Amino acid sequence: GHSLLALKLLERMRARGLAAQVRSLFLQPRLADFAQALGGEQADARPEVQVPPNGIPEDCTAITPAMLTLVALDAQEIARIVAAVPGGAANIQDIYPLAPLQEGILFHHMLHQQGDAYATPKLLSFDTRERLQGFVDSLNQVIARHDILRTAVLWEGLAEPVQVVWRHAQVQTEWVDVVAGADAAAQLHERLDPRVQRIEVRKAPMIRAVAAQDAPQGRWLLQLLTHHLVLDHTTLERIVEEIGLIRQGREHALPRPLPFRRFVAQARLGVSAREHEEFFRAMLGDVDEPTAPFGLLDVQGDGSGVQEARHVLDAGLARAVRLAAQRQGVSAASLFHLAWSLVLGRTTGRDDVVFGTVLFGRMQGGEGVERALGMFINTLPLRVRLGERSVQECLRQTHEG
Repeated sequence: GHSLLALKLLERMRARGLAAQVRSLFLQPRLADFAQALGGEQADARPEVQVPPNGIPEDCTAITPAMLTLVALDAQEIARIVAAVPGGAANIQDIYPLAPLQEGILFHHMLHQQGDAYATPKLLSFDTRERLQGFVDSLNQVIARHDILRTAVLWEGLAEPVQVVWRHAQVQTEWVDVVAGADAAAQLHERLDPRVQRIEVRKAPMIRAVAAQDAPQGRWLLQLLTHHLVLDHTTLERIVEEIGLIRQGREHALPRPLPFRRFVAQARLGVSAREHEEFFRAMLGDVDEPTAPFGLLDVQGDGSGVQEARHVLDAGLARAVRLAAQRQGVSAASLFHLAWSLVLGRTTGRDDVVFGTVLFGRMQGGEGVERALGMFINTLPLRVRLGERSVQECLRQTHEG
């Protein structure tokens, strides 16, 4: 069930001319079974998506519809986009649609007028102002390397939302004077509290930065607010790794940047909209109401009233869970998903439940996606029919879902 290890395995196989779907790997956890399934998969494999090249030349000062190879826009729509970008057409590197997983996040961004559920705060501490500034400078070097970090999203007056890659975009640090006697970290968090503050997604980069000196603690603080439209947790890890290499003077060790347009093409061109609709119609077509525990349907809050409890499993129970999963040929995640569906069944009085689960979208992202920057997570529905089935039957159904 380790997604990054699975990606590395599939990448090494791809380098040897062996194509496989991650679904086959997780459904066949035993090597001999996976190898047997792989033989049939080679014959049935879909042709790999051919990603059309970006048609906007580097010295472009006027963008035409023919230059856009992943989205169809007319001259008026292009003019609206050009007018919204500082520097106009000369500062536009690419234009393409959103990946499906980005569309859902944009929907929630547009739904709420205050705060943003998909903006994530990070607080960093430095021992000197120079090191803080050096970090920001290195961050801007990383932004210059990766198109997704120079991306804005526009939708007004367009047939569909698009993401626009700027050629030049930088994080601008806002310095704050800490009120005497105040908690510097708390003041910075308040300045960029995602329950109240928003990121202007029409501008790149989708990163806000506020800094201050915390004299009583002998440190300098940098509060960052980033948006999930353009990055996920793995991307944050990759950014930190690249900043580390830059700060060490090892730019030669930086990996080759991979354009996010490749993933957009895989997501948009790999499977047709009709196939997506048919899949979800077959899965959910007879579901006529949500699975709402205790009948609570008001889900339009900002998350500020949510209480969260965490419980760490002791070593013995954790080991037992993993052994049970291994005996059944499933992942530990499948066991927890089944446990959650049982909780939902009890709290709703139903034996057929649907709930959302977060998926690692890099699994279908194509070659090199494990080192790509961008937003590769997705939330999709999982349906579990409990009924009179045995635990083993329900577990197998959950795992295959």
